[in-house]
Amino acid sequence: MAPMGIRLSPLGVAVFCLLGLGVLYHLYSGFLAGRLSLFGLGGEPSGGAAGPAASADGGTVDLREMLAVSVLAAVRGGDEVRRVRESNVLHEKSKGKTREGADDKMTSGDVLSNRKMFYLLKTAFPNVQINTEEHVDAADQEVILWDRKIPEDILTEIATPQEVPAESVTVWIDPLDATQEYTEDLRKYVTTMVCVAVNGKPVLGVIHKPFSEYTGYKVLALLDVPDKSQEKADLYIHVTYIKKWDICAGNAILKALGGHMTTLSGEEISYTGSDGIEGGLLASIRMNHQALVRKLPSLEKTGHK
Repeated sequence: MAPMGIRLSPLGVAVFCLLGLGVLYHLYSGFLAGRLSLFGLGGEPSGGAAGPAASADGGTVDLREMLAVSVLAAVRGGDEVRRVRESNVLHEKSKGKTREGADDKMTSGDVLSNRKMFYLLKTAFPNVQINTEEHVDAADQEVILWDRKIPEDILTEIATPQEVPAESVTVWIDPLDATQEYTEDLRKYVTTMVCVAVNGKPVLGVIHKPFSEYTGYKVLALLDVPDKSQEKADLYIHVTYIKKWDICAGNAILKALGGHMTTLSGEEISYTGSDGIEGGLLASIRMNHQALVRKLPSLEKTGHK
């Protein structure tokens, strides 16, 4: 391990706080109530009962509903991932090469998880922009209905609707993170993820681990998590191009818990527009993040190679 708990990630490994589903869901919903203003949403929450997920003209969406559907989507996708893996019929193929020259693999688990997650979210929130790692084939379109029930623990922590304009929301889906490990039957690394950004800022993150009792694991914990076998680190550095659906959920959770994730030059990552970032990233918790940024000028150059 490098000094100061620093881990270099030359193979494109991003930073995630992967907690179990029950822990992540409860913990984040609690922080959500008190921290929405920190993400630049501003204003006071609107009152009244929850209305439709979005009105016909775009309208608004309630972030409590988005959290509920995001959790459900991650679990539904995870069910498909687990079912395909246990059938041992993956239909593995390559989508091409990554920038680092590795095979960019795809399986039936990716495709079927993507279908469930995308269409559940799209049916519930038809006016919201949804970006996903896998191609969405119109021929495979499904109408997957949500029962419109917000779990009690969300309602307990967030008693009133948290309305934002639908046009300000971007959803990022990773229907199967760690596909390479999935094909090798290394199940503990596999996750499904959903992130909700408002005006480019990540405000909701859900990371679900289909093969264990709790939802996560990929790169390890900048946070304290229940799994004592999980490695610990103070910060993570990523020096190559990375896709936003790989990091958005972890960024949302890390930010809610007082951590930071930026480019190597210290700029906030905007979760709108293009689907990737070129300049590498730095994630930290319980440290002076900007002081770390100032010590990493040479790594920023490496991220652009």
